[in-house]
Amino acid sequence: MNVHKGFRHLSVFVLAAFLAGCSVNPVTGEKQLSLIPESQELSIGSEQYKPTQQTQGGQFYLDPELNLYVSQVGQKLAKVSDRPDLPYEFVVLNSSVPNAWALPGGKIAINRGLLMELEDEAQLASVLGHEIVHAAARHSVQRMQQGMLISAGVAGLGFALSDNEWAGLIMGGAAMGAQLALAQYSQGDELESDHYGIRYMKAAGYDPQAAVELQEVFVRLSEDRDTSFIEGMFATHPPSQKRVRENQELVNKIGAGGYRGEETYEKKLSFLRSRQPAYDAYDEAMKLASNDKLDEALAKVNEAIKVEPEEAAFYSLRGRIYRAKENLDKAAADFDKATSLYPEMFTYQLHSGLNALELNNYDKAREHLSQANQVVPTSIAYLRLGDVAVKQGKRQEAIQYYSTAAEAGGEVAEEAKRKLAQLTQN
Repeated sequence: MNVHKGFRHLSVFVLAAFLAGCSVNPVTGEKQLSLIPESQELSIGSEQYKPTQQTQGGQFYLDPELNLYVSQVGQKLAKVSDRPDLPYEFVVLNSSVPNAWALPGGKIAINRGLLMELEDEAQLASVLGHEIVHAAARHSVQRMQQGMLISAGVAGLGFALSDNEWAGLIMGGAAMGAQLALAQYSQGDELESDHYGIRYMKAAGYDPQAAVELQEVFVRLSEDRDTSFIEGMFATHPPSQKRVRENQELVNKIGAGGYRGEETYEKKLSFLRSRQPAYDAYDEAMKLASNDKLDEALAKVNEAIKVEPEEAAFYSLRGRIYRAKENLDKAAADFDKATSLYPEMFTYQLHSGLNALELNNYDKAREHLSQANQVVPTSIAYLRLGDVAVKQGKRQEAIQYYSTAAEAGGEVAEEAKRKLAQLTQN
């Protein structure tokens, strides 16, 4: 029951601050502050990659070929980058929010919502090349170091995750990974990633003009106040006319022309595009459910399931709707379906465990809540595991669970503290 994996980094970072000084940026060749050694950079990326994916919708597992394609495009660019030896990985996430992000060590993700907005492989290469530079130039690491200089609380317990109902409840290293993925880059970092990403595109044989086109689209969408982009790409990668101008100047200098891959891209996106009506219905069901329009939400999620009956997210949402309607047995069946289709997803395990607890099925609750915490620890799961332990007469376990939940802050922590006091007074 060790949730402090993420916190161990903190002491290492502080120690590194005394042992390290300046180093050369591996991309730009400029001197920069280096408080976090490369070994720690790689460790952070490796440990936080899967938990961070989970906080952003989890993998888009329905189309392995699409994941492979994105990875192949990413690896082409990685090979010509300034840090080709980083252990790069690329994944497509099951989120309609148009976004992409990079963790230290070359761990990169792109949402299906952004893939749907791109027109060809060269535009995909533009996005992935940009993220590769963020990783190669250690931009996330630099942001972490700046945070260290202001405060030692790098691995804070709570972080407000966009589009995530468990905001503030995610604990330990998983909170740190989400913070790195969702924090906004500076204009300097963005310009640097544009510049070198365009060079990587050219070196890999792609038409770098695609990067300029894409940035022009982003600027236009930002001016139109496109909500989905404001919540996604623009929150972390703010567009600007300056970026468009500088990108075009660089392309004029190095020369436009190269592979666009429109036909190939459309072929690889065909499955996702065919299922888009299901995800549109799902997104609409989410909005309706959040506004307590449960019957309408149920009808919409049923539409989604009819189009794509193998998507775990649809069953999890329907289970949550049934739970809100106090039909716990139907909710249990849907949560079982969701966890059978995608057992790694912590939110599905968490919902299943919470529902089982309400049904007084303590063994099932314990199993699913524990599985959720193995991937992404949350204070609510520890709190309810404490409740399960009390029901099962396991006092010492309950004390451990409540003690962990009490560290998180907020209403969950207050409830955990009250229950912990009751146990220790008896």
